Amino acid sequence: MSYDKLQALNVEVLSVSVDSVESHKIWNETELSKMVGHDIPFPMVSDQGGGIGKLYGVYDEAAGVNIRGRFLIDPEGIIQAAEVLSPPVGRNPAELLRQIKAYQHHQKTGEVMPSGWTEGGKTLKPSPALVGNVWKEWSPRKD
Repeated sequence: MSYDKLQALNVEVLSVSVDSVESHKIWNETELSKMVGHDIPFPMVSDQGGGIGKLYGVYDEAAGVNIRGRFLIDPEGIIQAAEVLSPPVGRNPAELLRQIKAYQHHQKTGEVMPSGWTEGGKTLKPSPALVGNVWKEWSPRKD
């Protein structure tokens, strides 16, 4: 995924692992920059000892590593979404972008996004009148 797309959405990115700053530098120089064609454009935080990972529930004590987790934190510091994956399964950058756009849309409008929502798709305005009537406004068979 292009970091530029995240920046255009005013998103800050931090990468956190238990590896040292030196390990991050070596990994960036010997692996990542060769895979993506440039250096990592956002901060890589060293979480030696797993303190941050423990706070977010992704630290594996037995292995001494943080497992892959992605957290969307709103401007007020509240976690709005979390995804934790074991190493065999890769992450989906398109889903990350979709979720960011959905949360940002909600922050601006108060509207909520139904299942499977994509940018420009049908949204719902929460109200007492909507209770018990969502089926009239939205159906997964329609979208």
